[in-house]
Amino acid sequence: MTGSGGGRSFSEFFAEGQYQTQAETLEVSPKRREIVIGIPKETTLSETRVAIAPNSIRTLAGYGLKVVVERGAGEASHFSDHDFSEAGAEITSSKQQVFESSIVVKVTPPTIEELEMFTHDQILISPLHIPTLTEEFILLLKKKKVNAIAMEYLQAENGSFPIVRIMSEIAGMSIIQTASELLSSTNGGRGVLLGGVSGVPPAKVIILGAGVVGEFATKAALGLGASVRVFDNDVSKLMRIQKVVGQSLHTSTFNPVYLGYQLMSADVVIGAVHSSTGRAPILVTEEMVMKMKPGAVIIDVSIDQGGCIETSEMTTLSSPTFTKHDVIHFCVPNIPSKVPRTASVAISNIITTILVKIGNAKTIENLIYNDPGLRNGIYTFKGCLTNEYISQRFGMKYTSINLLMASDF
Repeated sequence: MTGSGGGRSFSEFFAEGQYQTQAETLEVSPKRREIVIGIPKETTLSETRVAIAPNSIRTLAGYGLKVVVERGAGEASHFSDHDFSEAGAEITSSKQQVFESSIVVKVTPPTIEELEMFTHDQILISPLHIPTLTEEFILLLKKKKVNAIAMEYLQAENGSFPIVRIMSEIAGMSIIQTASELLSSTNGGRGVLLGGVSGVPPAKVIILGAGVVGEFATKAALGLGASVRVFDNDVSKLMRIQKVVGQSLHTSTFNPVYLGYQLMSADVVIGAVHSSTGRAPILVTEEMVMKMKPGAVIIDVSIDQGGCIETSEMTTLSSPTFTKHDVIHFCVPNIPSKVPRTASVAISNIITTILVKIGNAKTIENLIYNDPGLRNGIYTFKGCLTNEYISQRFGMKYTSINLLMASDF
């Protein structure tokens, strides 16, 4: 039987239609990239968090992204391998397989040994941890042409730093409890009760920085009855924190003379400032620390960016304190690891949206070009160092990420 279409049979007509449809599908299919996300088990800094929680893996799998999790990666956060497997992840005992993934996500920077397992043009999402940063680390990232993104510099549309904010909330709530413990004589402190009692004045807490850590630390300290003083150069932040806590506070800008005077009578000093580009500024000098009361406590939350107190040195949760000039220092960069399950879910919620964006993007260059917040977090890209502070610190060549993007588009 023939139709009216040029003498072709119906079978020829339908066969041609099927052929055209199949050709279109086959043409598109090879262009789809397989995105593999690797979640390794953390091994440094007494780290107990995991970068992606099981519930987020369900979301990633729904978008067609493959997730490979190293065996035991979630144990310290009380997530079992079964939890990850049931969510759709592949569990592997091969660390090499995890570090060869398209995207590697960690909650601590990779070690040199881990970096050696990377291949070219991978994406690394992890904190930068400026105090532990080495020239060898940066050179290896450049050599491997790893596109490295620092979690703490990822920026939201409103200018805030989501990872920093959520971890700051956790840190701010827990450090006051830590300070209270360190003030006790059993931990080498002054033997002072943070809130005081009838007839006995409370401990004096000085908070440097009126950001998120400062806000939550202030709330917790006031809740326990401590006497709080907050310092920040941004007067609008000082006004905001008074409004948030619902009462008048003793606040001041960073006047070195007045700050030094207040430090001499302080029981607890909390460093809680954040830099949007590089190292945190030094606000308390060693000379100021030497004049503090013996047994006083310093908690430098800014230590992951170098610390805002000159005597600060990075410590770990397994050995969290040291004493210098008779002052107890607590300088742990991963304070939220004290509550790893809560912290892991909080990080995972933010990173998952970024991973979905990367999976949906035609190219990483296209995504970076259209997402200035993500672009702000990049410090090495295609073999180039794009962070100005790091370039100055190690005397390396610096290339603006904006210039790299302009040359590609």
